Amino acid sequence: MTTQPEQLLENNLIAQLQQLGYTYVAISDEKELLANLKRQLEKHNNIELSSKEFDRVLNILSKGSVFDKAKTLREKQHIFRDNGESLYFDFLNMDNWCQNLFQVTHQVTMEGKYKNRYDVTLLINGLPLVQIELKRRGIELKEAFNQVNRYQRHSFGASAGLFQYVQIFVISNGVNTKYYANNKTQSFKQTFYWSDEKNKLITQLDKFTYSFLDTCHVSKMICKYIVLSEANKILMVLRPYQYYAVEALIDRVQNSVKNGYIWHTTGSGKTLTSFKASQILMNMPQVKKVVFVVDRKDLDYQTTKEFNSFSKGSIDGTENTNVLVRQFSDETKLIVTTIQKLNTAISKQYHQKKMDLLKDDRIVFIFDECHRSQFGETHERIRKYFNNIQLFGFTGTPIFAENAISNERGKRTTKELFDECLHKYVITDAIKDENVLKFSVEYVGRYTKKEGSNTNIDIEVEDIDTKELMESPVRLDKITDYIIANHNRKTYSREFTAMFCVNSVETLIKYYELFQAKKMAGKHNLRIATIFSFAANEEDKDANGFLPEELSVVEEPRALYGLNVNSREKLDEYIGHYNQMFATNFSTKDSVSFYNYYNDISKKVKERQIDILLVVNMFLTGFDSKTLNTLYVDKNLKYHGLIQAYSRTNRILNEQKSQGNIVVFRNLKQATDDAIALFSNKDAKDVIMMQPYEDYVKKFSEAFIELLEVAPTVASVTELKDEDQELEFIKAFRELMRLKNVLTTFSDFSFDHLVMKEQLFEDYKSKYLDLYDKVRTNRQKEKVSVLNDVDFELELIHRDEINVAYILKLLAKLKESSEAEKMKRTKEIVDLMAGETHLRSKRELIEKFIRENLPGIEDTDDIPDEFEKFWSAEQLEAFKKLCAEENLSDEKVEKVIADYLFSQREPLRDEILDLIDGDKPTLLERKSVYERILSKIKGFFDTFISGVIE
Repeated sequence: MTTQPEQLLENNLIAQLQQLGYTYVAISDEKELLANLKRQLEKHNNIELSSKEFDRVLNILSKGSVFDKAKTLREKQHIFRDNGESLYFDFLNMDNWCQNLFQVTHQVTMEGKYKNRYDVTLLINGLPLVQIELKRRGIELKEAFNQVNRYQRHSFGASAGLFQYVQIFVISNGVNTKYYANNKTQSFKQTFYWSDEKNKLITQLDKFTYSFLDTCHVSKMICKYIVLSEANKILMVLRPYQYYAVEALIDRVQNSVKNGYIWHTTGSGKTLTSFKASQILMNMPQVKKVVFVVDRKDLDYQTTKEFNSFSKGSIDGTENTNVLVRQFSDETKLIVTTIQKLNTAISKQYHQKKMDLLKDDRIVFIFDECHRSQFGETHERIRKYFNNIQLFGFTGTPIFAENAISNERGKRTTKELFDECLHKYVITDAIKDENVLKFSVEYVGRYTKKEGSNTNIDIEVEDIDTKELMESPVRLDKITDYIIANHNRKTYSREFTAMFCVNSVETLIKYYELFQAKKMAGKHNLRIATIFSFAANEEDKDANGFLPEELSVVEEPRALYGLNVNSREKLDEYIGHYNQMFATNFSTKDSVSFYNYYNDISKKVKERQIDILLVVNMFLTGFDSKTLNTLYVDKNLKYHGLIQAYSRTNRILNEQKSQGNIVVFRNLKQATDDAIALFSNKDAKDVIMMQPYEDYVKKFSEAFIELLEVAPTVASVTELKDEDQELEFIKAFRELMRLKNVLTTFSDFSFDHLVMKEQLFEDYKSKYLDLYDKVRTNRQKEKVSVLNDVDFELELIHRDEINVAYILKLLAKLKESSEAEKMKRTKEIVDLMAGETHLRSKRELIEKFIRENLPGIEDTDDIPDEFEKFWSAEQLEAFKKLCAEENLSDEKVEKVIADYLFSQREPLRDEILDLIDGDKPTLLERKSVYERILSKIKGFFDTFISGVIE
């Protein structure tokens, strides 16, 4: 047998779970699920419930969203008994998690929008808290993920909605097994492998079951290691390395007085890890307070905001040192503060009376990015001041002897300051686990000195590094042009954003002026923003490549500090440009306004409203944005400064973001290799760095050959005899799309380098989209299909801004073409529309315009106006037809469409049915009528409004 059937996989899993202490219970539908829940809750709470009392329990359980239900699960509950007495009970024993009741069942059938049957369900005290979906060996794991998403939409919320209590999903095909929290907004990229303490992955289902699904462990994960994020109203579950780090910290505090540090690579989620550690430690009776220390006010604000997003109101940010001292004195259990305020609190005489009262209390200090330079002095001061404390550090880039900076105390390493490393998860681990992306580093710019001549500047790479050369107007102009020419390619037509870090404020001003001048000249329309401050930003005089550590000892971002008159005036001018662009009102007049400017830039980069952020040092550490994928570098960097800067680009997001792009205009190749060797190992370069362009060209050729084996010609796709063959074609072409997605980010990319011509790629893509349309139609008909769970990864199909306006430009060219060329150009336009998902619904109408209207237009300048008239007439006709066919109110339909355009929220069933003039459908007809009308309204929207109204 080459593959293991799902049924066999399921039977083996259930048998193994029973060995681990789960009781098997046969449950086929919701009625039996509820009956079992009543029995288990009674047993768990040692009570008996009447049917009416149980109805009151179900009333509690039925309320709210998945997030609300996760809170209900964890709270003490109360109902009134039939005799009027109060009854207190719980759904889950949060403190003694092993003492809950564990059952396993399978093939529970739930009927919502569609009827679904779930594979294996783990019940804790009768509630379905872990859902396991299986696929036979050889099937993509992503299909199980897609299946769970379909259940989310179709049936988890049906009736009592008990399956909305699922906390953790597990998906497996036997060979690969992953888990993730019940959060329907996340992508497949946010699913995780489990591992052991040494970061060795546990992927086989049987081994995963013993390690992760053990009754005590899985309930511990649910009770202790799921975080309810208040900001986004979602559940988050810790990854294995986060779990082991927190466990190590807890063990250290419970069983010793030693210090320690956690080395988790940049981008691996240290804030979530440190929050969960802080939350657990502060609830330990022997700990008086937990103090989380950051090194800049912006990180104080950011960390407080993130901590409070995980648990609303968990922290009251320390606005000044007086507030900090008061928090040390009152009942506040968790404090977030800056190292500067902490230093002031234990150093200044007027705080001594209050602070001295805490000298003997058990206090745990957790330091974020614990390697900053001034920390050595404050570290010693804290250790001398308090008598009963433990110090723990988190860092993505520890200080070793090789990258330590000398000061009056000599070179201090992280190990000297914090003792041993309690858990390590380096960048190679994170890339292997697909928790961060690889880097694609391109070196651009060669500077050569010819005998008897001036230096020749011609963007490539060498070792000449003089201020005269590096700040040459010719060089800066060439680099600016290079960025303008390649930015769309690097960011997938601005689907992502970029940062550009330079060596000094002086150079930054020159670059900004160049971008502005070229924008005014019509050479680009990029949204450029900048921010700079601090004395350290004026120039990195030693050019040693470390991000200047003076940055960390400034109390707050003060716009005037360290800036000369010229740079301050320039900054004000650039903030003025920003204000015009975004209708804001920031300035450098005071630190509050400047700090608000800082926060607004951070927000707009994450929201992709800024295309390129020009910086010197700010934002190169401590700033996380999943939508940022490119870093342009004209600055000497090395060791931890280099890794920190590069790591701004490698946060996981979706299929399209396949790597972090680093474009370097200096000779940093050796520095990059050295940094990778220091923070992982000398052989890690191949793991961390993307392969050369030529390697991906070769892979594309191999994938093309595999495609031809499935479908030798474009026409043969239509002739594929069954869905199994169609599935093979989908997978083969999807692999080509993935490779093209990587190739297009290289500056050298051209279809001329590939064995497959661009037109042939587009032709196959059109067939691929035809299959997608077929699957989508079949899903609406609830047809069972092997293609239903295939992820078509349509985000990979997006390319340049091809919209209706772009098509109109092509029509103008078509009109000006000779008769011989017209047929060819018309086919190109039709093919183009067939290959763009958002234009396929408009294709028929645009073809009609080409056929019937275009020949009668004399002046090509009139094409946009004539097209608008044509489009409006067709839109009106389609609108009237829709309303007439379904007997809908014109006025109400207009409002529903306007609301849909504004909110992007599908109208609810009652809103749709309210559109009907006259008799409403019967109860039995309501569902089908609603779905039919909604489908027509969405079709109208996709055709006439989406991509037309900007």
